[in-house]
Amino acid sequence: MGAVTGDYPEAYVERKVVAGTAHQMLLKEAAGADLLVVGAQRRHAAIGLQLGRVNHAMLHHAPCPVAVVPEWSDCAHPEQQEVT
Repeated sequence: MGAVTGDYPEAYVERKVVAGTAHQMLLKEAAGADLLVVGAQRRHAAIGLQLGRVNHAMLHHAPCPVAVVPEWSDCAHPEQQEVT
């Protein structure tokens, strides 16, 4: 998250450590949010982006819009693209 706050200082990012299950705490905190942003890891053997239980729960039950941001693969990251 350091890159986000450094590159976009006007964006408000709140970091919290809470006790509880991930999906329950995210749903609770999303109640007052304008947008919930969650990350998703790509699985090496799978094609596309397969969501885990927490992301699936957020998409179906969050009280606000949800953005699922996949991690960059080595070949897809724009800073690692070679221009020919």
